[in-house]
Amino acid sequence: MPSLHIQNARVIDPAAKRDALGDVFVVDGKFAPSLSAAEKKRAKKIDATGLVACPGLIDIHVHFREPGQTHKETIATGSRAAAAGGFTTVVCMPNTSPVADNAGTIQFINDAIRRDAVVRVLPTGCITVGMKGEALAPIGSLKRAGVIAITDDGDCIQSNELMRRACEYAKMFDLPIMDHCQDHSMTVGAVMNEGVMSTRLGLRGWPNAAEDLIVARNAILSEHTGAHIHLQHISSRHSVDIIRRAKARGVKITAEATPHHIALTDESLATYDTNFKMNPPLRTEEDRRAIIAGLRDGTIDIIATDHAPHTDYEKDKEFDFAPNGILGLETALAVTLGVLVRQQKFKLPFVIDLMTRRPAELLGLPGGTLAEGAPADLCLFNPDEEWLYEAKSGFSKSTNSPWNGAALIGRVKNTLVAGKIVFADGKILRERV
Repeated sequence: MPSLHIQNARVIDPAAKRDALGDVFVVDGKFAPSLSAAEKKRAKKIDATGLVACPGLIDIHVHFREPGQTHKETIATGSRAAAAGGFTTVVCMPNTSPVADNAGTIQFINDAIRRDAVVRVLPTGCITVGMKGEALAPIGSLKRAGVIAITDDGDCIQSNELMRRACEYAKMFDLPIMDHCQDHSMTVGAVMNEGVMSTRLGLRGWPNAAEDLIVARNAILSEHTGAHIHLQHISSRHSVDIIRRAKARGVKITAEATPHHIALTDESLATYDTNFKMNPPLRTEEDRRAIIAGLRDGTIDIIATDHAPHTDYEKDKEFDFAPNGILGLETALAVTLGVLVRQQKFKLPFVIDLMTRRPAELLGLPGGTLAEGAPADLCLFNPDEEWLYEAKSGFSKSTNSPWNGAALIGRVKNTLVAGKIVFADGKILRERV
């Protein structure tokens, strides 16, 4: 493997509190402090003038749909979309067909990852058998098969007692629980946020309380059992407040926000465009600002995309019947920079931290740093480049994005995994990791 010499970049490594112009060196797939004069002559050089070099982005919440839903996405196409977005590690959810509730299905997924992935793809397993919320899945077997967390994402466990037992087993096997917080009894038939816009559009509303109740439940159970519960895609201002107060007590919970929940509100649904339909739904401006405040003060730990591909014929239905979910990987960096850096004046290293070091530490993953000896997972991007996002020209198998046709600022130029260039100048350069 040739050595790499990345020159003249703005190097941002939140783990080392580094933000300075400089060079990055890679030897044998790992970051190195320098190269000898002879090595520099032989090394492949990348001129990164005007670019930011940071650890490869990490997304702990994606849906790659394999097995069983490969008409929407596959590990091959999803990992390519990740590479194009600057992501070098992603964690895929278990709501496939069949669901990933046993070691055999995890083995199938891991085989597909080894065969097809161009970035690091890590599996999660189900909390309950069939994701039905009735009986615990074989959590020990799932851990031995290689899952890094358990979740029934998309089907929140409604039984508090079952969730308590899940927490106890998860703690025993040192696995985080990732929970989609939704009280199903309050969201039957609901398709968007409950409020002025739902009334105006004549659509069934989805109250904040449906999320808030489960967030509070999870904080209580985490405190009771000592288990680490990670709260997925927080959307409600009241939930932010509950999390903030629980963390102040030392409760072992963490939380994520998505680019779409910090960028958009339920006002976006005025034209009934199903590319703005998601779970949890887009909420009000007050909620959006509370989530941003939660990111600023550390109440919300990370950014994650909830990348959820659906085909055009699935999304092209009456609003009530279209599935929830949008693409996220290829637009995440630009959207997040636009909201947090340009609009809210967050410091760029802080935002990079939300998408690199913090998610790595949250799940104990490799990466998230440019430290000597660490895997050379790297994202090179131009923070000022304006570009037009065309979903049909992207790498995902689906096109359901609310940013289709939008002009975005901040573009990924190169993605490296273990020192190998997997994405450069709009093209995938490597067939698999």
